[in-house]
Amino acid sequence: MAPRDQTEQADKAARGRLAPSPTGPLHLGNAAALLLAWLSLRSSGGTLVYRTEDLDSGRVVPGMADQQRRELEWLGLDWDEDDTLGGRHGPYLQSLRGQRYEAALRRLDAAGLLFPCALSRRDLAGIASAGSAAGDSAAGDSAAGDSAAGAYPARLRPDHNEPGWLEGILSGEDRDNSVRLCVQNEVMNFDDLVLGPQGDNPALASGDFVLRRRDSLFAYQLAVVVDDIEMGITEVVRGADLLASTAGQLQLWHALSDREPSWAHLPLLLNDAGVKLSKRDGGLELASLREAGVSPERLVGWLAGALGLRPSAEACRPAELLNDFSLRSLVRHNISVSNAAMNELRAVS
Repeated sequence: MAPRDQTEQADKAARGRLAPSPTGPLHLGNAAALLLAWLSLRSSGGTLVYRTEDLDSGRVVPGMADQQRRELEWLGLDWDEDDTLGGRHGPYLQSLRGQRYEAALRRLDAAGLLFPCALSRRDLAGIASAGSAAGDSAAGDSAAGDSAAGAYPARLRPDHNEPGWLEGILSGEDRDNSVRLCVQNEVMNFDDLVLGPQGDNPALASGDFVLRRRDSLFAYQLAVVVDDIEMGITEVVRGADLLASTAGQLQLWHALSDREPSWAHLPLLLNDAGVKLSKRDGGLELASLREAGVSPERLVGWLAGALGLRPSAEACRPAELLNDFSLRSLVRHNISVSNAAMNELRAVS
């Protein structure tokens, strides 16, 4: 499927978002993605929304949301709308947006795009393994035979949904079923602002994915699309680890909106083991670097050099990178963050 006409969208001011999850301290990889999202919107005179993605309350660290804001302000980033500044698109905390997610599910159900599912990931992995062992190639026309292990094949969808099934789940009466989206067997094309033309068929990759879990939590896939649509987001800037989610999210966008955003998937920062940076990489958290004496200017300069925004890692403020900024100028390869490089960063700060 070709990308939708974005002429009308291009005539409007750009809107982007900074959307950290308060499940742990921000690290160097988070800083890189948030800096680039800020640069992209500020360089075009756009509006930045700060959204707190605290959907999974069991993983939220008390006080972490405020700490993350302070760290981004220390880095030199700002924004225009959030739960304290206000704005026309609040609330800006996902934990307060449950009614909006329910309304979206009802719209999708009315369009015949949802169904209940009692299968777990383990169940699906077992079905996929059994099918492979038996040489199962059933439902080739539904892409089920080619779907990834653990993906939901279309042949397992129920023939029909019982009346009131969704309300039973939303009310908590039905605690046995999750809610899945009927993913279309269709290639979704888009032009990534960093990686160039992309295309993927979510029916082959994820299959029918979950929008509301059996434990009553709304899935990230639903929440992020609903929030971006309702907050008027026109540009999504995020790590390349989420590239595989884009095709499925595009199908949700098309089901709920008459527009779609532009996408930019950024190179990842990797640790010495070649794995994407995470909370487990001690010493690379912004708080730790700050305590070690690293200045925000030094940190921003190092990121600018590593990402290809400048030929060197000379210290600078984010605003100094705005002139001639382009996501197209970024390096496309992932970036290794060695212990030696971090020790050098600390030593010269």
